[in-house]
Order: sequence, then C-alpha cells, then structure tokens
Amino acid sequence: MNGAFISYGVHSFEIFQQQGAAAAVELGGSCRFLENATDSQVYVRVVREDNGADVVGWQPAKTEKKEGTEGSWRCSLRIPAGGLYRLETCLCADRRNIAWAIHGDMAHHIGVGEVFVIAGQSNAAGYGKDAAYDPPELGVHLLRNSGAWDIASHPLNDSTGTIHEENTEGANPGSSPYLSFAKQLRRELGLPIGLVQTSLGGSPLSAWNPQQNGVLYRMMLGVLEGIEYKIRGVLWYQGCTDSENSSNSETYQERFMTFVQSLRQDTGNASLPILTVQLNRFTQAKALNPEADACWGMVREAQRQAAHLLEGVYIVPAADLALADVIHNSSSANVRLGERLAALALNVLYHRSEGGLAPDLASACRKEGGIELRFAHAAGGMDFYALTAQELPFDLRDEGGALPIESYRIEDDTFVLRPARELRGRAVISGASGSNPPYLLPRDIVSNLPMLSFCSVPIEEESCR
Repeated sequence: MNGAFISYGVHSFEIFQQQGAAAAVELGGSCRFLENATDSQVYVRVVREDNGADVVGWQPAKTEKKEGTEGSWRCSLRIPAGGLYRLETCLCADRRNIAWAIHGDMAHHIGVGEVFVIAGQSNAAGYGKDAAYDPPELGVHLLRNSGAWDIASHPLNDSTGTIHEENTEGANPGSSPYLSFAKQLRRELGLPIGLVQTSLGGSPLSAWNPQQNGVLYRMMLGVLEGIEYKIRGVLWYQGCTDSENSSNSETYQERFMTFVQSLRQDTGNASLPILTVQLNRFTQAKALNPEADACWGMVREAQRQAAHLLEGVYIVPAADLALADVIHNSSSANVRLGERLAALALNVLYHRSEGGLAPDLASACRKEGGIELRFAHAAGGMDFYALTAQELPFDLRDEGGALPIESYRIEDDTFVLRPARELRGRAVISGASGSNPPYLLPRDIVSNLPMLSFCSVPIEEESCR
C-alpha cells in the first residue's frame, strides 16, 4: 500500500506535557512511493478535532527514499497547548495539490496539556468497589499498562495486555481518586490532562526506594523514559504496608525523602511537584496488631513532616472519608479526594486559587492554665461542630502518663485546651493519629477541610504568639 505511515512519536489519545505553552514532538515512520515518483515527500499537519481548522499547517518532513519504492521520514513539530487535535500525514509530489495527496496515517484525540504520574499502593491503584458517578470524558486520557494511550476510565490500573508484570494487581481494582482529579483540573485549566499509572496494591515504600528493593521505582522510570520524562507532577498515595511495624514506620520519612530526591534527579527536574495523600483509616489495625495503631500515627506524621521539609511536596487529608471495606476508600470518597487534590494543585501549581491546603498544626505551646494549638491554613478559623472536650481527637501525654482534656475553647485558628491537671515535665500531643480516628475532626470553617493528623508533637514552653 502506498502512503505515509507513523512508526513512532505520536499515538491516538496521547497527551503531551506542555512546556512553554507548547510541546515539541519528534515523530517519524516509513513511506511507500508510487513507481517513478521520486519527487514525492511526506507532509504532516495538526488540526483541531472539533472543526478541522489548522493548528499547525502542512509541514514538509525530511523524506528519504530507500531501495525500490520504500522510504522513511521524520519531522519535528511544535504543537501549541490545547486540544483535542488530529495529526495527519500524507505523501505528495506537488504541495499545490496536497488536498488530494496520497493518504497517510493519522493520530486522533491527541492533546497538549498536563501529565501526572500515579504512584503508590492500593488506594492509589484504586479499590473503591461501590457505585459512584465518575464517568470518563474525552480530554482526560491514560497511558495504560498495555503501553497504549486511551481515554481514562476506572479501573486505571487495569492489567489487560500489560507489559509491566511488576505492577499487576492480584485482584481486579476499582475506582481511584485520579479520574476525578484530572476531570476537575481539565475543567479549570481548559487543557487536556494525561495520567500515567504505575501504582501497585500492597507495595511497600522499599519497592519505590532505589536504595532498597526499588522494583517499582525502576518500572516507573522505564515508563517515564518512554515519554521522555516530560511530566507535570507525581500523585503519590502510599504508607499502609509500612504501618505494620515500627522499624518501617520510624524510618518512613527518611526513605520517602530519598524516593523524592532520587526521582527528581533521575527525571532531571529538581523541583518536580509531589502531591501526596495522608493515610486514610484502617478499622482493624488494633485487632490484628496492637503495635500497628501507633505505627499509623508515625507514618502520618512522617508524611506531614515531609511536606514541611521538602519544597514542592504537598499533602491532603483522607482520614475523614468513607471506606469501601476496612482499609480502602469508597468510590464516593475517591471522587471527593480527587477534588481535594485538584483544589490543592490549582493553588500550589497554577496559582488559580488560595484553597486546597488543609489545617496543619503549626505550634503547640504551654499557656497559663492550658495548652494552645495553633493551625496554619485555617483562614476561616477552626471549628469542632460544638462537640464536647471528651470527643476531641487529641491525645495528651506527659511524664505522668495520659492526661484527659477537661475543656476547650476556639480562638480563630487556635484551640485552647485545659487539661485535668498541670503538665508534668516533657509533654506531647497527638491528633487523630491512630489507625481508626473519629470521623468528625476539627476543620477550617471556610474550606471545610479537616485538619491533618499529627503524632507526638512536643509541647513547647514558649507562647505560640
């Protein structure tokens, strides 16, 4: 068959990461000429898919004739941000007659926008099994485990035809937060969104740490190499497996920071954004392993601290959201979590809003007759639904042991706690740090976001102000 054929560089449904409001795309392939048509050349163009108008008009590709009628071609295009687009090729001897040139391959539904990598374990892969409205839509696309781009739809970590055995799920996954995230971002930015799924249920941090086992880290780098490491950020949700024992939970922060630093170095992006989710809840941790209850708090604190210590690492809470089973977020919770992540991204990555940042303990200080807990990112002031002091999700301990909270009041962004007795020596406080904290947590009045969990934060002698 005569014509032009695409071998590499672009595929239907592919989303390219914009850089400077455009994407530089290198593509090429083979061609077959008509007999004695030595002056024929491959041309390439990009058109809007909704009306067929030129985005990049017909461009001549570097065309080389080989033996007989066989040839090859290659072309460099700068495609502006937006889409969806259609890319067309043709083989033509006279550009004035290009409308009736010999046909060539096309790539449909392509776009230039923002591309995010999904990494982590089961709640990143998505195991919401209940029904919740979260339909696919054109303009939100996925690089599937098969290596093909497609419209994104649940489950994102579908292993059909996978070329990556490393992240094959043991059971069929369900919904995840990231379709909701991508659709919200697309609506707000007006750009196509691409997702690249690399997560695996049950995977420990060691599988993502190149200084340890690193098997999933290497797999992810291989996938990213195929798109030339051109991504906007990483969507990270992991930690359950590392909450099973103290040796892993106590070293989580250091090992996670190694993961982030290694990924930034290996992708050549020193400021690569990482949007993380603080661990949700696990309703059976105490029954299965009493030690794990404390370990969940340590991992949540490590996740909170990483967002403080590493520039470009951000975090949203999930402990208030509903579960589909004892440990996996429900489908409706995943929709809500995706919206939280999108609100965060619109603030910290695109500066489109001031929302998305959850209340975060900024200081814990002794105050005459009590303790002050001041929260950052609580512009609307803190609220606790007028619940009693006994229902506060705070655990206060000093050298005399556990210390009940007798009463409290809220002053804008600050909780003022009055304990049942005077503090004795060194004191620490935790908030919603156990594996299964209360669903009603202190929240910001305006955003309605719950506070981030915190664990064993020392209570300072100095005043908070």
